[in-house]
Amino acid sequence: MERIEEQLNFIREIDKEKEIFRQTYLADGSRKENDAEHAWHMAIMTMLLSEYANEEIDVLKTVGMLLIHDIVEIDAGDTYAYDENAKKTQHEREKKAADRIYGLLPGEQGRKLYDLWEEFEAQETPEAKFARTMDNIQPMLLNDASGGISWKEHNVKLSQILGRNERTHLGSETIWKYAYNNILKKHIQKGNIIDDVNENL
Repeated sequence: MERIEEQLNFIREIDKEKEIFRQTYLADGSRKENDAEHAWHMAIMTMLLSEYANEEIDVLKTVGMLLIHDIVEIDAGDTYAYDENAKKTQHEREKKAADRIYGLLPGEQGRKLYDLWEEFEAQETPEAKFARTMDNIQPMLLNDASGGISWKEHNVKLSQILGRNERTHLGSETIWKYAYNNILKKHIQKGNIIDDVNENL
């Protein structure tokens, strides 16, 4: 009974992920998405787009990685992609959160999820690289669908997006090229993304 109580306590705790709102709007622009919605969306994206991974990946492992990696934001909060000050303390805040939240589970289960979170953070395995691609492309897709609302609200520059996405191609060259040519270029031309690198599109 102790084991199942620990598991159910963890399950109840992670319900709080539904309360962590991101800066990305839903496709219809009606409101911002929460972390749980973000994770669900990326999990399905991985099931559908894994054929474009640069290397063969374990799809179930990658889906699991995407479903659990933002749970730490229950304690650490969402760190906006282009908030340089918040990013300075992000890893420290998230590691402390990982220790507490994954630590609610029975020992070996908690360790397994913690290790999966660390693998995502390290970005060295094919699964972690593809998961990062999904993590970067999903908000880009929603920004595109919502007319670039979030980019406009935050006066986002192309240099910021390229910096954020400098490793996106490591998971999938195909998906990154598609996103750059079919999403970013369009929003630069529309003025939703500030062109500070002189792309002259």
